[in-house]
Amino acid sequence: MSSSLPGSRELPASQYDLSTYWGRVRHSANISDPRTLLVNQAGLEHAKTLIAGYKQGKIGEMNAELWKAKKIVDSTLHPDTGEPVFLPFRMSSFVLSNLVVTAGMLTPGLGTTGTLLWQITNQSLNVAINNANANKSIPLSTSKITQSYFLAVGASCAVALGLNALVPRLKRVSPATKTILTRLVPFAAVASAGALNVFLMRGEEIRQGIDVYPVLSESDKAKLAEEGKSESSVASLGKSKKAATLAVSETALSRVLNSSPIMVIPPLILVRLQKQEWLKKNPRLTLPVNLGLILGTSLFALPLALAAFPQRQSVDARSLEKEFWDQGGEGGKVVFNRGI
Repeated sequence: MSSSLPGSRELPASQYDLSTYWGRVRHSANISDPRTLLVNQAGLEHAKTLIAGYKQGKIGEMNAELWKAKKIVDSTLHPDTGEPVFLPFRMSSFVLSNLVVTAGMLTPGLGTTGTLLWQITNQSLNVAINNANANKSIPLSTSKITQSYFLAVGASCAVALGLNALVPRLKRVSPATKTILTRLVPFAAVASAGALNVFLMRGEEIRQGIDVYPVLSESDKAKLAEEGKSESSVASLGKSKKAATLAVSETALSRVLNSSPIMVIPPLILVRLQKQEWLKKNPRLTLPVNLGLILGTSLFALPLALAAFPQRQSVDARSLEKEFWDQGGEGGKVVFNRGI
């Protein structure tokens, strides 16, 4: 992100108030905007040049062009490494990357083989996205990634197949209710395995801890600027397991919040639409209608889920391990990157 670019002058974190939920929603809509995927390497370099110019004092104040440049940089570069996140795994690509997979999982009448294949595909994509956007202060070994992947795949397949076998055996449930429950099986599998996937993929962070930093006051920031340093040059106070547990837990919950409307609303609407005469007469429209429902719900739900918790999380130092109690910055607080 912009913190990795040269210059000691700090950019505003966002156009919006990140201390409020709706401010974070608008900010999240920016970084998850699929239009940023159309920016080529030259466009990214131009955006980085503009941001560096501001940080080096060559550009006086933020303007529309600079905000656009920051949007491109924030949606493309990883906040810890400063390197571009692989395009299919960026948050701006999340809706498009998940569209086909989600449609596959929500296809009515999937058999055992289809259920298994789509659950495996979904968890493969989840592993890639979680790994690409995780806090990078703790590198994850290939063996850990592989282990986490197979555990997540096993969990999602077990939930999906188990519920698919259970629903038809329910005796005191009407056929219409069984149909609805069957359509909601993918949600149960995705929600449970998605949360588990985050904990598995980022378990090393919980075991080793993640870097925490003091929250800087305005005078601290001014002093750094006088010394020609940026906030990113501030040394880590150490690694906190409690901060890591909070970061991973919040990320897992945000994934459940994201998958809930996407996996629930489209199938329930589709059940109703399939009773309409126009769709009965044109069954070939079922797939495009399903894709449209998923796309619309995804575009709406993703910013709402991402905004549930701040990406740069500040907490009271005394809520962490004792070694950090007297190391907090302004207001006794420390900050860390939650990951997305």
